[in-house]
Amino acid sequence: GMPTKPEQGDLLMVMYGRNSESPVPVVAARSPSDCFHAAIEAVRIALKYRTPVYLLSDAYLANGSEPWLLPDLETLPDLTTTFATEPNAGDEFLPYLRDEQTLARPWALPGTKGLEHRIGGLEKADRTGNISYDPENHDLMTRLRAQKVAGIAADIPELEVDDPDGDSNVLVLGWGGTYGPIAAGVRRVRRAGSSVAHAHLRYLNPFPRNTGEVLRRYERVLIPEMNLGQLLKLVRAEFLVDAVGYNRVRGLPLRAAEVADAIQAMVDQ
Repeated sequence: GMPTKPEQGDLLMVMYGRNSESPVPVVAARSPSDCFHAAIEAVRIALKYRTPVYLLSDAYLANGSEPWLLPDLETLPDLTTTFATEPNAGDEFLPYLRDEQTLARPWALPGTKGLEHRIGGLEKADRTGNISYDPENHDLMTRLRAQKVAGIAADIPELEVDDPDGDSNVLVLGWGGTYGPIAAGVRRVRRAGSSVAHAHLRYLNPFPRNTGEVLRRYERVLIPEMNLGQLLKLVRAEFLVDAVGYNRVRGLPLRAAEVADAIQAMVDQ
């Protein structure tokens, strides 16, 4: 890319750039102040589900600023975690014995007596954590990894839609640092007398559980991005919605005026 310049070129890389079938949660901040809360949410998910989490930002947010009220610490999520300290199956420690709800594995600090186990990138056997080349076990573990990430959708907020009139035919969907110009563009179109809805994704993997329902509520969906349509590809593939992209990759943030023109053109169709 262009160093020090904003872009949204890494979404597909973080979604699919790992070895084998290894999905990972993805969270994206939408504003300078939201970087704080998005980081806390990424840590919460990582600790609860025992998984790496990608937190996406861009140079536009990194170099941006806005008034931000210091939060009351009592209102922030509790990020303390627990570690395994004793065997979890009789006299035996099974490092891949998963929590029934989260599918997270127990977390044993290295060197804990009696809880030693293998770590590394090779496929492990379910429950025991031994290295395994068994085909059926590999299929099971692959599905468990996907199921664990997909299950996080039940633990994140539903996608909120800004649709004051409730009769819009067009939905503008964004993610990450495009929130400011998209929201401003939507306001311009509304002031001009047109009805348009707006939704912004913080969670990109998994998507909020009502995302498909929201998308199918509207006749047309516009997705502005600072790339060549990466969220667009995901949305079309996942939800079979004929969304349309507005894409600019110039090392510059989107402008409210150009987004408004793209929205108005879709509204006028």
